[in-house]
Amino acid sequence: MLLLSSFATLFLTSAGHAEVRVAVCQILVIDGDREGNFRRIEYALEAARAQRADIATFPESSILGWENPDAHSMATPIPGADSDRIAALAHKYGIMVAIGLDEKDGDRLYDSAILVGKTGQLLWKHRKLNVLAELMDPPYSVGERDGIGVVDTEFGRVGVIICADTFVDEYAQKVASLKPDLMLVPYGWAAKVEEWPEHVKELEKLVAGRAKLWKCPTVGTDLVGVMTHGPWKGRTYGGASVVADASGNVLEVLRDRDTDVRVVVLPATRKSKFENRNSKFETGK
Repeated sequence: MLLLSSFATLFLTSAGHAEVRVAVCQILVIDGDREGNFRRIEYALEAARAQRADIATFPESSILGWENPDAHSMATPIPGADSDRIAALAHKYGIMVAIGLDEKDGDRLYDSAILVGKTGQLLWKHRKLNVLAELMDPPYSVGERDGIGVVDTEFGRVGVIICADTFVDEYAQKVASLKPDLMLVPYGWAAKVEEWPEHVKELEKLVAGRAKLWKCPTVGTDLVGVMTHGPWKGRTYGGASVVADASGNVLEVLRDRDTDVRVVVLPATRKSKFENRNSKFETGK
């Protein structure tokens, strides 16, 4: 669902771009370490800007850690404190940002992701649908299927969904029907220590298959770290983020079990006028 601002609608015209430079920001995420995780996000954005990135993509639950029960008390609304900080960083570095972060809405906790424009405007929010409820008590609340969408940007129609949402054919078909030009997917791809690096092949197969279905380049950004709560406690995130082209060919696989920031040049040939209803990123106050 597109978040509507109280500010006037802003219309922008793009002459189109021949390419888009996407920085895949495979960072270390430590459960509950908000300030440390923000520091690592900013370091990655510094590296992305140095490589002339247009868009920076980050993993699932990058602020508080995935399936971290402390997020029930630590998470903030969207718009709110954490998303405002992401907006400020996007503006500071002049880079569009796609990132997963936990969202508090009343007494509900959502596993969410946002797309923020390079001047700090909130372009899109997605709430995860396939939440794997058995991993946390109480679990994440479930988003709405109608929340699957794409937004027109200067780089074409960009969509954001989250990790296990890509497992579900129904959700993948809904994305395909929207005809995106680029899909950005934050992942929390965890496995037992002894299952790495073979587990990476499953992520490659998944991202490549969805890119082929969606007929657009797809970036799956994983994190590095370890799960510290719940039945999957001790499982690790092995990085190895994946970029695939519109034909389902794997273009890049980032470092195995190590941090990495890598820019991938992708086609962005669509020329269109686009409407950005979020002329300013709201503070949520």
